[in-house]
Amino acid sequence: MKLQDIPPGGRFEYDGKIFTKTGPLTASSDEGKGQTMIPRYANLRPLDLPTQEDRQPGMQRRLEAAAVKKAIDEFYRSAAELLDESALPALTEARQRCLDKLKLR
Repeated sequence: MKLQDIPPGGRFEYDGKIFTKTGPLTASSDEGKGQTMIPRYANLRPLDLPTQEDRQPGMQRRLEAAAVKKAIDEFYRSAAELLDESALPALTEARQRCLDKLKLR
């Protein structure tokens, strides 16, 4: 793994020593010897990578099914007012596919 793949504060092993990433090219040694430049080409062994959920905090947010359905219905009503009659069947079908995909009925 490369240094750019390790999040700030992530710990890794390089040249037999343990480091904590402090910047785009720097890390501090657990031995307390200050900052060290880590070459871009260096292959590092990550020690405590965050989980996928930790790296994407927005993905942890859960939405209430009723709120999502209400938002889709409001969008549908607004769009239906803007479209002519011939486009309504396609809009209705698209709304239903969306609800089916989200398992909202």
